[in-house]
Amino acid sequence: AAADGLGSIAIDTTQLNMSVTDPTAWATAMNNLGMVPVGLAGQQLVTDSICVPGFDPSLSMMTGITPINPMIPGMGLVPPPPPTDVPVVKEIIHCKSCTLFPPNPNLPPPSTRERPPGCKTVFVGGLPENATEEIIQEVFEQCGDITAIRKSKKNFCHIRFAEEFMVDKAIYLSGYRMRLGSSTDKKDSGRLHVDFAQARDDFYEWECKQRMLAREERHRRKMEEDRLRPPSPPAIMHYSEHEAALLAEKLKDDSKFSEAITVLLTWIERGEVNRRSANQFYSMVQSANSHVRRLMNEKAAHEQEMEQAKETFKNALTGILTQFEQIVAVFNASTRQKAWDHFSKAQRKNIDIWRKHSEELRNAHSEQLMGIRREEEMEMSDDDSADNPSKKLRVDDSALAAQAYALKEENDSLRWQLDAYRNEVELLKQEKGQLFRTEESLTKDQQLQFLQQTMQGMQQQLLSIQEELNNKKSELEQAKEEQTHTQAMLKVLQEQLKSAKELAEINGHDESQANEINVLTVALVNQDREKNSEKRSPGLKSEKEALLIGIISTFLHVHPFGANIEYLWSYMQQLDSRISANEIEMLLMRLPRMFKQEFTGVGATLEKRWKFCAFEGIKTV
Repeated sequence: AAADGLGSIAIDTTQLNMSVTDPTAWATAMNNLGMVPVGLAGQQLVTDSICVPGFDPSLSMMTGITPINPMIPGMGLVPPPPPTDVPVVKEIIHCKSCTLFPPNPNLPPPSTRERPPGCKTVFVGGLPENATEEIIQEVFEQCGDITAIRKSKKNFCHIRFAEEFMVDKAIYLSGYRMRLGSSTDKKDSGRLHVDFAQARDDFYEWECKQRMLAREERHRRKMEEDRLRPPSPPAIMHYSEHEAALLAEKLKDDSKFSEAITVLLTWIERGEVNRRSANQFYSMVQSANSHVRRLMNEKAAHEQEMEQAKETFKNALTGILTQFEQIVAVFNASTRQKAWDHFSKAQRKNIDIWRKHSEELRNAHSEQLMGIRREEEMEMSDDDSADNPSKKLRVDDSALAAQAYALKEENDSLRWQLDAYRNEVELLKQEKGQLFRTEESLTKDQQLQFLQQTMQGMQQQLLSIQEELNNKKSELEQAKEEQTHTQAMLKVLQEQLKSAKELAEINGHDESQANEINVLTVALVNQDREKNSEKRSPGLKSEKEALLIGIISTFLHVHPFGANIEYLWSYMQQLDSRISANEIEMLLMRLPRMFKQEFTGVGATLEKRWKFCAFEGIKTV
């Protein structure tokens, strides 16, 4: 049967040779299938309880077809078509104003378009020309409640039903020939073609339903997440002296310690600790520290219980192993010749299996017991090599040791309380001293701050003047060295000149030659000076530095008041993003005759600026 219920009626292929127009043959076939034909009495195959309300079974239009329940999930999907190899039996449908004749069952079923989502509207074509809306409603209202009929002048109409499953019943009428009354006129007959129609109202209702289902699903998931979400931690109160006193009492209680230590940690992380509340927090931290000692005592008690449990387990395991040895001894005695011969073959087999199983269990338990003994020996060797602090605590279980420990703890708590009181007294003294401060002390502080700022500015100026003085000293030393060098060269040249003149007088040369010698000496002196200056000034390392010097010289020449190193570096970085401010400053310091550094401003506005001074040296020359 098909999923839409239309193919629940089947007929054997041998019965398809009967005449479609023969009512007797149709009645016989329907009685064999258990259906009530038109105008005949018989047992109904489908009861009224499962049919759609308002559907008239006496019309026998869809007799024997199980109606589709609209509440079934997945009704919005297109149901699978009926099997092609099993034809569907259709019958004549009589209405008050017309008669519907079924199509030839040997023909293929009429084609339909793809079903739109939420389809409630059908297209009906091939209507008779004389068909009215009343006749159309009379025929199709048997499929279900009709909400609207839109009829066209060109023998077709659109019918909108109240539910989606009613569309499947209307599609069933596709292929029927409709005849109005008993007329044989062409205008009173036509072949119906029923197909799915795409309507905006249907799609809108389907979208609303889908959104409603999505909202329900989201709500269900949210409720499930809320149910599975772990409970939120309790809210932590804000710090106050009253809450701090309650928390200190809770810290001393073992049952409330976990909750109290969480609150203490939150307060400290919030920054509630200040000079006023430091003593209270110190006492609470002290209580937490005393809980450490209690925890160590509990750990020692649990370790002692664990040792006792181990000893009990070892004793029980020894007893079990002894019983296993006895059972194995019984099996070994049974396998001896005196008793073994009196057992049957099946009994011997069972005794042998039981003996092997008992031996395996005995060996496993003996290995476990030996492992426990080896662990105890290793622990004893560790205790001999190094003292265990937990064992020391276990030894001190006498009443005297407990009293001494309690007195020590009380002494520590009293000493910590004394420190807390001292801190409170110092805090009160400081607050009292702050209250008696006058306005004169405030003005003195301001004056002191101004004097400190001016002192810092003067110190910076002094440092800059010292740097300039050092530069001048170095320049003076270089000038002295140049002067001594030139004087030595002049002496040598004068001696050479005297000797040259003497030779000229002896050889009889004229004055023009002597003048040429003087010119040559002056040129040699200038050339020597240039060489000395080139030796003193370090040469450029690469073409990149020469290019940088040219760009920096142009930039500083345009800015006669100078520029700081950050401004110069920001300009150079637009040309070369990899250059650094330190590299530019080192390059400027290597060329003191071209660039000089000056300090401008006073105090906090003190600023170092670089200026281009190469043309000043040319003007002085």
